[in-house]
Amino acid sequence: MVGILFSRGRKTVTSWFRAAGIIRQYKAFYYFIGAMGRKTETIATVLFEIMIGRIFQKQNRVLMAIDDTATKRHGAEVQGAGIHRNPTVTPDGAKFIYGHVWVVLSALVRHEHWGTIGLPLLARMYIRARDVNRQRMRFQTKLQQAAELVKWASNCCKRFRKSLWIVTDGGYTKAGFLKPAIKAGATIVTRLRRDAALHSLVKPVKKRKRGRPRKYGKRINLSHKAASNKGWFSVEVTLYGRKQTRLVKMFKATYRPAGGEVLVLISREAFNSWRAFICTDLTATAEEILDAVADRFAIEQNFHDLKEIEGAGQQQVRNLDTNTGVFHLNLWVHTMVELWAWQQRANVIRDRRDSPWDDATRRPSHADRCAALRHETLKQTFFETFGHNRKNRKIARQFYKLMKLAA
Repeated sequence: MVGILFSRGRKTVTSWFRAAGIIRQYKAFYYFIGAMGRKTETIATVLFEIMIGRIFQKQNRVLMAIDDTATKRHGAEVQGAGIHRNPTVTPDGAKFIYGHVWVVLSALVRHEHWGTIGLPLLARMYIRARDVNRQRMRFQTKLQQAAELVKWASNCCKRFRKSLWIVTDGGYTKAGFLKPAIKAGATIVTRLRRDAALHSLVKPVKKRKRGRPRKYGKRINLSHKAASNKGWFSVEVTLYGRKQTRLVKMFKATYRPAGGEVLVLISREAFNSWRAFICTDLTATAEEILDAVADRFAIEQNFHDLKEIEGAGQQQVRNLDTNTGVFHLNLWVHTMVELWAWQQRANVIRDRRDSPWDDATRRPSHADRCAALRHETLKQTFFETFGHNRKNRKIARQFYKLMKLAA
């Protein structure tokens, strides 16, 4: 962790070793990273237990998000790498990217002062069907991998008697994910297409007739529902750090990909603009659904910080297990930094005295938290050895200025 936190420049594995002072037996650490890539669930479970005790101890529900992201790689010998559709708009307008695609599970929690923060825990590497034969692996779709992550998270939550909510984008609103995730005991909140095949509830019949009973009622047109002036009501919610009033409409329906009844929420964004979401918990409120949808943005911020600060995708390793290991190390370091900063005072992780042009009250970024942890590590390493006389305090002040430049 020290090597990842203090490495400079391109975040290769060798830069980790140099920052951590690993000179002898460095090959053993390469093997160690590969071994971690085969035991990611075990380590993520321990980190989840720490997270429960530190953040979710007084909460009955754990909210998590699932999404996929791509990391760019180079070289034909990188195991698991392939050509994937580029989800991020780049200056060159490239529609495809060569590298790895990861399906990531991240816990979402609202901080008292800093808003929603994502804590990535576990991931699965997605390999295309045409590339699986080269790796001698069993092909899995992103939906199947996401369902496996939900099953792992559900088992962890059941141990601590916590309910699990999963929020995703519209790409995971399919039967391959919804049905196994619901079977695992999770509540799913996700976005609906405007042409989603919703059906009304089946009315109970007084007398059973021949044949199989109907499971789905009449087709529901979402556009007609949104255009109707009936059933709308306003709710007060805190979205993206601001209190807002939203006009919403809720109703129950049956949805074939979910295998039964779902709760549908239509939110009016602006004039003649609306979005639809579903929740598999039929007792959920509009505030709970909208909060979960808004908090999903934290996993997008995770992807940005993992690539820009931890340097995910820059480690330059080839082996499949080693690639999995280095990516998860980036995830876990990101989460451990956030856990360390969770109960820290604002002036510890938001020191902008040397930047008077900056907004002193701005929410501290993940980079600010990493810098604060580096400062604290150097302080504990060097300053505790100083005495308290006047001469040593003067040396300590000068050394602190040097430390801020180094960290």
